[in-house]
Amino acid sequence: IVLPFEQGGNGYQDVSLTFQHFFARKVMFVKSAGAYVVMPGGFGTLDELTEVLTLIQTGKTPKMPIVLAGSAFWGGLIEWIKTRLVTDKLIAPEDVDLLTVLDDPDQIVDTIFRFYETRGFTPSASERERMLYL
Repeated sequence: IVLPFEQGGNGYQDVSLTFQHFFARKVMFVKSAGAYVVMPGGFGTLDELTEVLTLIQTGKTPKMPIVLAGSAFWGGLIEWIKTRLVTDKLIAPEDVDLLTVLDDPDQIVDTIFRFYETRGFTPSASERERMLYL
């Protein structure tokens, strides 16, 4: 996103897209993603994380792996989700299972591959139908 204080692109990326508006960037992330690996970050990271969680929770996008990288960073948020959101019945207990917290990069990759080895890459008929109305 074009911001006056934004850092440069990731040195490992080979494709770069620039967006003027957050909503367009978020739509493109969700539309093309097969998994989310969420690194420690600030409000923008939390915004994008909760956006994809909401879309999956409500069936507006197919279920996909959401991996939070770094248990030391994400542990407090996970605990809060369990003790506040689940306890207060603001989300279902199984919604916590949408998230996986891992520290090892190899485990992150294995988790994503295991998901698609079990599920396959092709969206189900109901997922295809819902995707028509994104």
